[in-house]
Amino acid sequence: MGELIPMYYLVYGLLYGISLLPTWLLYRFSDMIAFFLYSVIRYRRRVVMDNLLTVFPEKTLRQRRRIARQFYRNFTDSFFEMVKLLSADDKWLDKHFVIDNPEVMEGFAAQGRKIQLFLGHLFGWEVANLAMPRLTRFKFIVVYMPATSATIERLLRRLRGRTGTVLLPATRMQRAMFPYRNDVYALALVADQSPSGPENTYWLNFFGRPTAFIRGAEGGSRTGDTPAVFARVYKSGRGCYRAELTTIADQPARLPDGELTLRYRDLLEAAIREQPASWLWSHKRWKFAWNETYAPYWIDKPKS
Repeated sequence: MGELIPMYYLVYGLLYGISLLPTWLLYRFSDMIAFFLYSVIRYRRRVVMDNLLTVFPEKTLRQRRRIARQFYRNFTDSFFEMVKLLSADDKWLDKHFVIDNPEVMEGFAAQGRKIQLFLGHLFGWEVANLAMPRLTRFKFIVVYMPATSATIERLLRRLRGRTGTVLLPATRMQRAMFPYRNDVYALALVADQSPSGPENTYWLNFFGRPTAFIRGAEGGSRTGDTPAVFARVYKSGRGCYRAELTTIADQPARLPDGELTLRYRDLLEAAIREQPASWLWSHKRWKFAWNETYAPYWIDKPKS
């Protein structure tokens, strides 16, 4: 473990130094790296283009390529924004992240009710992670997937927790959540990740294609009858993000099994269509193919 400490400080010091550069200069670096990833090494380009074809079959190849190029720039922007956050002050955060309708969350806080935030793989999550604790009375808790590198894990936890965000590793979420069970919190989960396997999931149409969704996000909300709120994070300018909040269900325990996930799916699809280049297209979302053995897990309208 001691050998990791020098590497951590070396990486942290290097990235912190880069974070002190002007934001406009960081975006110039982002432009160059985005071009390199898309045009030279073609990082996951086949995955990106296949996903775009799945979602937007009606668009021309030229239109899908335009979205892909914009996606790669958003992708590299996200990295440099994360680096910038190592030194960004409150003024920078206030300029780069705003909640359109905070009254949606604050209404529940005033009632002393905890909430569960449903998010998608929409860019801006790192900026939102640091800004949110300053914009709400809730204890802000985020479920995340730990990094495989101990050095990167330590760096990310320092970055993401520096404004008060509580980080819960998804690999042991129930145990990590226990100390906060009586708090009035906002629990944020990215609910559109691929499940670890195609069984014991919800199956439903996502952009017209049978897709497996995790059960945990809905299950946690319904078990505690915790209000479910969709947070649509969208870009209002380069490096500037806003969040639009929509109550999915005030009393989710009263909904039929799967209904919460179906409502979330509809809101997420609309958000992706609104700003298609802002979703994480390099994510292998459709790595599991549908077959009839999964029929007991189907929750959408009957398959034709």
